[in-house]
Amino acid sequence: MEPQIIDQVQLAGSVAPTDLSILGLFGHADMVGKAVMIGLLIVSVFTWGIIFDKVNKISRLKSRATYFEERFWSSGSLDGLYDKIRRPADPMQAVFVSGMKEWRNATEKGMLSTSQGRVSVQSRIDRMLQVTIGREMALIETWMTFLASVSSVAPFIGLFGTVWGIMRSFVGIAQAGNTSLAVVAPGIAEALLATAVGLVAAIPATAAYNKLSTEIGRYGARLENFANDFIATLSRNLEDQ
Repeated sequence: MEPQIIDQVQLAGSVAPTDLSILGLFGHADMVGKAVMIGLLIVSVFTWGIIFDKVNKISRLKSRATYFEERFWSSGSLDGLYDKIRRPADPMQAVFVSGMKEWRNATEKGMLSTSQGRVSVQSRIDRMLQVTIGREMALIETWMTFLASVSSVAPFIGLFGTVWGIMRSFVGIAQAGNTSLAVVAPGIAEALLATAVGLVAAIPATAAYNKLSTEIGRYGARLENFANDFIATLSRNLEDQ
């Protein structure tokens, strides 16, 4: 009888066991801590969606660029290739179509009959190609600013949640008048969970931003090279006329 009574009595200064699992720590957090962690988790899910979308999109763009470059160099006539493109399906085709539109307009207006007109046409086509490249690259870079913001801001939001949780934990310790590890550890672990969630959101965003920025930069350089080749081809056509 006596051992059973002792087992049922909580010793003075002891604390009830605390669930130290991730869900347990989340459930023990206050509204501010929960709002921080839920917000970071939502941002993390959204970030992964952007990453998968960008990776697939860049992969498709590179494949289509390779296909169109092969068509461009194997085509016997730029006018024939232009007539086959009803609607540009990728940025490289859009660059080609914009240049050919200027070329067709200049031809219809008879601007290629004089040397001064040819120089003017080349300048106009070059400007149009650069404008088109800038517009297409702006579309490709959509949401990249969001990834950069998440990579830099998410850790600080998580740190805010940690600071808030530690302050709340210290207030609870002072009110309880107990500084044992069993009392301190749950509150500190709960506070650090916010920083962990912030890093979970920030690390993939940082890695993806660096990788995607490199790939987008290479694709932009590829468009620039294609534009230069296109201008050179048009210049040769002008010399043959």
